[in-house]
Amino acid sequence: MYPLEFTTSHGPLVFNTWDTAGQEKFGGLRDGYFIGAHCAIIMFDVTSKLSYKNVVNWYRDIVRVCGAIPIVLCGNKCDVSKGGRKVLAKHLTFHRKKNIQYYDISAKSNYNFEKPFLYVARQLTGERSLVLAQEVALAPPEVQIDMAHQQAAEAELEAASAIALPDEDDDL
Repeated sequence: MYPLEFTTSHGPLVFNTWDTAGQEKFGGLRDGYFIGAHCAIIMFDVTSKLSYKNVVNWYRDIVRVCGAIPIVLCGNKCDVSKGGRKVLAKHLTFHRKKNIQYYDISAKSNYNFEKPFLYVARQLTGERSLVLAQEVALAPPEVQIDMAHQQAAEAELEAASAIALPDEDDDL
């Protein structure tokens, strides 16, 4: 467990976080991390289609154990160059089908780090105007994100969200 502390306009909030990545081989043991969870952030690697295909399983497991809790889907490694991204905007349909929030993030550049936490904090408190009252102390970025590239990727996400969802029953 790793506690992440945020100072907000609603007061201090602490998220006790667990990283269950790489735990697939333990199957049901991962469920123990989910018991009593009030929210979840599902993160996949935008450079790996296989990672995105696992989202449906992770989501199913969380909902089975926790019921209807706020869930955010995050595509990590959005800092990679254009050719490195394998999960394109047109592939990102799962969050729309399940009506959950999605963010592109980059752990190495700290890009959008706070957004999933701010979203679930607003959901949990019911305070839609909740804001971070203080900067989160983060390690310095390991990489710099190309903002022109990221703005183009976000424009693609916006355009893709306007396209009707496919009719097939496939979750991904």
